[in-house]
Amino acid sequence: MTLPDIKIGPHSIGPEHEPYIIAEMSGNHDGSLDKALEIVRMAAKAGAHAVKLQTYKPETITIESDSPDFRLSEGHELWGGRTLWDLYTEAHTPWEWHAPIFEEAKKVGITVFSSPFDPTAIDLLEELGAPAYKIASSEIVDLPLIRLAASKGKPIIISTGMASLGEINAAVEAARSTGNEQIVVLACTANYPADPSESNLRGIPVMADALGTLIGYSDHTIGIGAAITAVALGACLVEKHVTLQREGGGVDSAFSSEPDELEALVSQTKVGWQCLGQARIGARQQEKEGLRFRRSLYVVADVKAGDAITPDNVRSIRPANGLAPDTFDLVQGRTFTQDVPKGTALSWDLF
Repeated sequence: MTLPDIKIGPHSIGPEHEPYIIAEMSGNHDGSLDKALEIVRMAAKAGAHAVKLQTYKPETITIESDSPDFRLSEGHELWGGRTLWDLYTEAHTPWEWHAPIFEEAKKVGITVFSSPFDPTAIDLLEELGAPAYKIASSEIVDLPLIRLAASKGKPIIISTGMASLGEINAAVEAARSTGNEQIVVLACTANYPADPSESNLRGIPVMADALGTLIGYSDHTIGIGAAITAVALGACLVEKHVTLQREGGGVDSAFSSEPDELEALVSQTKVGWQCLGQARIGARQQEKEGLRFRRSLYVVADVKAGDAITPDNVRSIRPANGLAPDTFDLVQGRTFTQDVPKGTALSWDLF
């Protein structure tokens, strides 16, 4: 199935284009607008195509409660024992920061959009002219939110961490019900950080066939190996959390990429995509010169008319202008019809 490209800002997304790289800021601004703006500049300098925010307030995503329902498990690797209210208070991007972040992104030439977590977030992002929407993994079951975001007629990117195929399909159909076919579904493991062995990236082509959408990858592993593998399996978009530095770099910094790693992600996923090429077997144009220097049968010693062809005067050597090496058994013992100097490609008219 050939799917149409999707365009976000100036960049097209699809199999015929280099992977679209999204730098996820999340809460790694660490409560500082200056740091948020620096992350935007860093992402642009590293070559990412977009920087993504998360648009919510603590009160639009949860309630202030200390009961077990609203507290992370004690064993959570990063945020064990914290309440949702406390975590989201720390991690949220204040709404008044959105406009200056959008302005900075425009200034440095990088696209910016966000994950909305409720209808008021979509209202804000519409006012700012966000060119796309991302649905976070935990919101994949919020079909009314997906319908509202999709109804704006912009590309919608749906992350699938924790979701069954049925839940993913329901989210895709919710988006399609608005007439919006600009959908990218992201393979994702919603663990922070995720072990590479939990990635199950062989599911990428399965998802593409089942859903009939472009597929990308939301990567929570450490390093860039998983992202390159995802591209090799058909992902046309990669989302990666980023930070200015992991040490003290923000709430998600432990599994986020630093600037040099983001730069490597951009360059190496592009290399991985370039390596895919076409589904064909055979010599490439760039191998044309190499074809000249395959082996073939050559006269390797001066011979006279009437001399027999032997292993001493005809051998398989480079280059490839003579008869094929496998023909030697056919010609051995035949006699030359003329004098032939050393270095002559063996041909049928010489014997």
